[in-house]
Amino acid sequence: MATKRGTGEMRDRVVLGEFGVRNVHTTDFPGNYPGYDDAWDQLRFEEGFRVDVVREEDDALEFDMVGIDAAIANAFRRILLAEVPTMAVEKVFVYNNTSIVQDEILAHRLGLIPIRADPRLFEYRNQGDEEGTEIDTLQFQLKIKCSRNPRAAKESSDPNELYFNHKVYSKHMTWVPLGNQTDLFPDADFRPVHDDILIAQLRPGQEIDVLMHCVKGIGKDHAKFSPVATASYRLLPDIALLQPIEDEAAELLQKCFSPGVIEIQNIKGKKVARVANARLDTFSREVFRHEGLKNLVRLARVRNHYIFSVESTGILPPDVLVSEAIKILMGKCQRFLNELDSVPME
Repeated sequence: MATKRGTGEMRDRVVLGEFGVRNVHTTDFPGNYPGYDDAWDQLRFEEGFRVDVVREEDDALEFDMVGIDAAIANAFRRILLAEVPTMAVEKVFVYNNTSIVQDEILAHRLGLIPIRADPRLFEYRNQGDEEGTEIDTLQFQLKIKCSRNPRAAKESSDPNELYFNHKVYSKHMTWVPLGNQTDLFPDADFRPVHDDILIAQLRPGQEIDVLMHCVKGIGKDHAKFSPVATASYRLLPDIALLQPIEDEAAELLQKCFSPGVIEIQNIKGKKVARVANARLDTFSREVFRHEGLKNLVRLARVRNHYIFSVESTGILPPDVLVSEAIKILMGKCQRFLNELDSVPME
């Protein structure tokens, strides 16, 4: 029978070995471990669950979510990727395109440009509707023509000096209000997130004249609607030194991990290794290549401690995306409960 310590490790840690990974599957379900009460208890869950914001920037957020199962963490990640709605170009009406970029490629490039517009202000367009309305569509126009610069030096070969408007950027896309959108959104600044996205290059006489309709959608339908550049999670690293590691072995150990994970202290004239910040490690398992070190270190991950990284495309701040994902997850749970209530009991 497994010891108490071994059982605790099996329940709480995913252990990385030299040739494999142990304790991958969740096993703390009721009745699996004698002496442990693993029955669901809401009060116990609320006491153990927490969210800690580690780093917050304009377009990036890192936070810890502690006390949940992998299924919930992955559901949360997938909702961020595929079910939080945004606005993106859906229809492109090409009136004139004499550039070398084909119409289909041009439309595809325009569709992937992130649009700074709060999707919560709009409704989903009804399936089959060809014409957009002010409550479900944003309209943008891109109209630009390249011409020669008559003042350019004759010996110049620099396109930036020779031509006007020879590079078509996302900043050239202008919002054209539909219906009474000027009254509905008096303070709106609908535009591409970034002004410097290169769409096409032109030469004198070439021009692009297109009209774009942006609609509300989700990443499950098309990747252009995904609000995040990346949304990922990893388990919190847990590194334990099983016995003191000193001098040359300590320096070698430090080189086996990412910078900042292992630090060397000077204790009574000896260099002694200690774990400074296991969170920084990426677990390359380099330490297992060294015979003198591989049995002195235990590499593991905390099973219910998830480090989330969310990078927004800039359409909405990452903290707003997280809150919207939570609302969607809550809505899914509520629909499931409603379905259970609607099933007649025999």
